[in-house]
Amino acid sequence: MRHFACSSFLFVFLALISNLTLAQTLNNPTFHLDIAPIIYNNCTECHRVGELGPMPLTTYDEVAANGYYIEYVTQSGYMPPWTPDHNYTTLNGERFLTEEEKQTIVDWVGADMPEGDPSDNPGMPDFDMGLQLGSPDLVLTMSEAYLHGGDGLEQYQVFIIPTGLTETVEVLAVEIVPSNNAIAHHGLIGYTSNPSSINAALALDEADPAAGYESFGDYGVPVEDRLFGGWVPGSLPLMFPQTIGKIMEPGSQLLLQMHYGPSYQDELDQTTVNIYFADLPVEREVETYTMTPSDLSVPFYIPANEVVSFHGTLEVETDMSVISTIPHSHLVGKSWLVYATSPDNQDTIPMISIPNWDFHWQGIFTYPSLLKIPGGYTIHAIAEYDNTSSNTFNPNNPPQPMWFGDFTTDEMFVLFFQFIEYLPGDEDISIISEPNVGCLGDVVPNGSIDISDILMILSQYGCLSNCVSDVTGDGAVTISDVLVVLSEFGEFCP
Repeated sequence: MRHFACSSFLFVFLALISNLTLAQTLNNPTFHLDIAPIIYNNCTECHRVGELGPMPLTTYDEVAANGYYIEYVTQSGYMPPWTPDHNYTTLNGERFLTEEEKQTIVDWVGADMPEGDPSDNPGMPDFDMGLQLGSPDLVLTMSEAYLHGGDGLEQYQVFIIPTGLTETVEVLAVEIVPSNNAIAHHGLIGYTSNPSSINAALALDEADPAAGYESFGDYGVPVEDRLFGGWVPGSLPLMFPQTIGKIMEPGSQLLLQMHYGPSYQDELDQTTVNIYFADLPVEREVETYTMTPSDLSVPFYIPANEVVSFHGTLEVETDMSVISTIPHSHLVGKSWLVYATSPDNQDTIPMISIPNWDFHWQGIFTYPSLLKIPGGYTIHAIAEYDNTSSNTFNPNNPPQPMWFGDFTTDEMFVLFFQFIEYLPGDEDISIISEPNVGCLGDVVPNGSIDISDILMILSQYGCLSNCVSDVTGDGAVTISDVLVVLSEFGEFCP
């Protein structure tokens, strides 16, 4: 009897252990069901053949082979590359993993990276988006391909691109399309119609034997608009809301500054710039303000072996609506914090916080909707710099005193922000930073602008919020939306 009881207990014990092991196995995340969606949505856009990422992450074998590395860079926050603090303010195009997603990766790696059932795989997104905003009105391309040497070094090169315009045009969006994403790290466009600046840029181009001319800081010459357009991998072109945009004049030139990442073989790039004209007259032109050391109360000087910070301020004279904020420093940069305060310091408007600055992952950070900064407020920009040997990015060993300068081995305190004059209701205007469904005006997405779009617009005419047929992005369905659809009537979407 006693033997039977022991045997029964042993049987129950083994059954419990077996069921517990089975439950643990069933609860382990698998690649196809749990990991693939995380990788595809956050990593694969850059980590695939022909793109900037150093290894492809498209299949189980590729991801599993790099599983321990993926766990490390995601746990440390180094990947995906998104430097702003998403808890401080919300920005378009945010790329970060939730704590649950990070833990899923840890659990998967800890379980020896099981593959799971291939039928659970959601499939990769269609990254081959081509022209993300439809057919451009003006296509401008570098006059010749640039040869980026395989010496393992980064390069900043500026290319002069004549617009060829004979009349003034109004611009709704600018799209930068590199031809070689394996080396293209990011791109910025300066705009000028000033003959002196154009001639100075041509002289720099003539003096450089390569295509374009080298310029590590800015464009090497003064420009009227330092942020006419921009691109970083994985970002979508910024389309301004209707009646908001930029101006291009006859005889103007674009100065395209491309940052090429390190490569160990020779590569060619011939980037294209697509310009999209405004459908409606531009009533408010986008302006760019640049905060520099002239906005500091102390000289911009960073002693060796010290961590220092600088606090710049800008008094806002009249109400403005901010579109995007772009901090910029170099290799000893440590952090940025930008915010606006009311005259009595009782109200603070968060703008951007980058607690761990990374020179290699900069961006144009755009708000989901226009951000009002009232007149009388003060914009604060606090940048910290680590000029010690503990900063692994410090270009000098041992550390040396640093001043403001254009070269990467110099340092900078620069804050750009794009803005327009404020009008009531701006807070409700979304800033489009995603591809159109079909194309502008195709509210019934069937690939063409036809009577179905007209009927949909009319059925929602007068809508004031959450409007499906809000073509112009002003938060409502009005006569402006009707006019846009009528102006495109009969067109086919690419």
